[in-house]
Amino acid sequence: VWLPQNLLASPGGWDVAMDIVLEKQVFRSKVSESHVQLACSLHYYAFPLNGNELCIWTTGNSPAHHQPLHLVGHHHSITALSFGNKIDPLLLCSASCDYVIVWNLDECTKAVLQGRMPRGVVIGTLLGMVLYVRFSPDDQAVAVCAGNRIYVLNNEAILAELEGHLAPVTAAEFCTWEKNILVSVSEDRSFKVWDYCTGLLIYQSAVLTAFPLLSLFIDEENKQLITGCADGQVRVKQMLKILILVTIPGRIRKLHSLYQIQKFSKLYSTNDMRPEETVETTLPVLRIEHCDESINLGKEENLCLWIGSSTGIFIINLANFELEAVLHYKGMTIKYLIAVYDFKRSTQNSDCFHAGIKGTMKGQSLVFHSKIKSSGYTTAPQDVFFTTYKPIRTLFTGDGELLACGLADKSLLIFNSNLRGTPAVFSGHNGAINSVGWSHDKKWLVSASEDRTLRIWSIRNTEPALFLGKEMFHKSIRFAQFYYIDTFILLCCGPEFHLLSYYLDTSKDDLKRYKQKSICKLVQKFPMASTVEITSLSAINDFYSYIILAAGSNRALEVFDLNAGCSAAMIPDAHSRSVHQICQNKGSAFSTQPLEAYNLFMTTALGDGIKLWDLRTLRCERRFEGHINRCHPCGIAVTPCGQFIACGSEDKSAYVYEMRSSTFSHKLAGHTESVINVAFSPSSPQVCYFPSCSSCNLNVEELFGKYP
Repeated sequence: VWLPQNLLASPGGWDVAMDIVLEKQVFRSKVSESHVQLACSLHYYAFPLNGNELCIWTTGNSPAHHQPLHLVGHHHSITALSFGNKIDPLLLCSASCDYVIVWNLDECTKAVLQGRMPRGVVIGTLLGMVLYVRFSPDDQAVAVCAGNRIYVLNNEAILAELEGHLAPVTAAEFCTWEKNILVSVSEDRSFKVWDYCTGLLIYQSAVLTAFPLLSLFIDEENKQLITGCADGQVRVKQMLKILILVTIPGRIRKLHSLYQIQKFSKLYSTNDMRPEETVETTLPVLRIEHCDESINLGKEENLCLWIGSSTGIFIINLANFELEAVLHYKGMTIKYLIAVYDFKRSTQNSDCFHAGIKGTMKGQSLVFHSKIKSSGYTTAPQDVFFTTYKPIRTLFTGDGELLACGLADKSLLIFNSNLRGTPAVFSGHNGAINSVGWSHDKKWLVSASEDRTLRIWSIRNTEPALFLGKEMFHKSIRFAQFYYIDTFILLCCGPEFHLLSYYLDTSKDDLKRYKQKSICKLVQKFPMASTVEITSLSAINDFYSYIILAAGSNRALEVFDLNAGCSAAMIPDAHSRSVHQICQNKGSAFSTQPLEAYNLFMTTALGDGIKLWDLRTLRCERRFEGHINRCHPCGIAVTPCGQFIACGSEDKSAYVYEMRSSTFSHKLAGHTESVINVAFSPSSPQVCYFPSCSSCNLNVEELFGKYP
């Protein structure tokens, strides 16, 4: 039995050094005890010894605690153990092929001190190979997973026999906030939700994976169901509050799609290999337990879990799904060691909230010929645009009065923020618009296109004030914006970004009317290391900021310091795929935030959700998942108050997250296509979100209230 003393911080994150993991006691068994469910409470540890003997070791200080307690009653090897949830009395359930026995440890200890043989209560006989046992929250019943069935037993009889799984049941947990609800996982790769008092199957999932599900944990605080798989993946599903109505099926509603949160792999190297020659192996998730808050991770407000595997124990932070600490063991199976870290879960209840709000949408055509009846402009103006072409980029002005949209049909549109009336149309690009950006004074607009050109427009003139052609750029311009309160133009092209100085002159000479008087000059190029192309770029123009964030096709995220004129830091493998948008918390003139809040920024990538980062630590502080983003580069936006994040989704909805929660608070449905862009108004509680073929705007004051 090993005990970790504390956790040390290392440059690569949290880690546990071997010299601070102390060996407290050694027990040698005559037979192998692998693949056995061990048990742990606050001060007691239970494990089988020599097959059918039950051994209980305690960390207490009394003389009676100096020797382990040995309990005899099974004839076959013990395969599963579990402590009860109450301290007085503390119960222990042990199971084998012949018996399922419940022991009262206080009575057993007294019997040993009096020289008598401790006895337990047999609650089940000849149930078969038992893989898992678990007490109900009130310790009045025990769930026993034997073969393909789940038996719910008490001291008197079998309360329920639950059948439905097609392979051995590997784990079962009672729902602590809803009475009579039991959740189970199985080697058939699915989970099921039962009402064990009536024996009804409430919900059954589809096949989640190609590998068996081995472990299960119910997060009471966030109402989440967490499963561990043989392929090393941990999956989270959100559960709504269950209705206590036996006649209503489907009491569990699945809110989230399948999460592939963290794949636990370890790189092993041998003496025959050079350091760069490694072999990657996949570690099965054998056990999931709550990480006791007394362990100082510096994340007391976030839930952390112990993840037990065949070669070590991992601590995962559920707020951002990052690995916080690791305990590695050599030559031992983690199934024997996980009991030390199997801390008792809290029974404090918390409520879950979910709301879906649909916006009211109306239709309008998009043809800019007022004399053509089919254009739709003979009818009253309405609120929905973009029935043909999808918007690539959308952006409000700093005062929230105007909204610019770049389209895939090569045009650029400017609307009033209420989205009423005829938009101004700017045309001239020969390719889809990749990026649009407002100047700080709201007089100019910069656009970049797939045609390898950049144009700066005056909102008073539909002809460009500045045109930069293909001779300047060898690849398409992915991103362009004004920078340093309109002092520079910032753009990325290929593996580098450019800093340009410019002078704008919109006056025309009648003799040389096609010759532009505006001037643009390259100041400096900044290459991003080890990447083929910069996929996203972000900088703040509303105040003086020398920080520029760049993401590359190599999945890395790089921070540039323009004061020093070089790269300041790099985050390798920021996402599992290339980042397609970086969103900084830029604030607004209409709201106030603490200065520390401007260190936060978000990134998003296909199939890998949204991550919240802190520039001070360069660590992922939280992760937001629930929306679907597998194929389209769905955009993200942050409110001016910095408290909410909005994102598009491929399920024809937009999602809103609170900054302090990893699960979405609102789902805005009603579109007929994937929502690929979102934008918040900086001056009023309004969000615009744009699907690939239609659009609407929604006043969200009823959702969030006024921006603080």
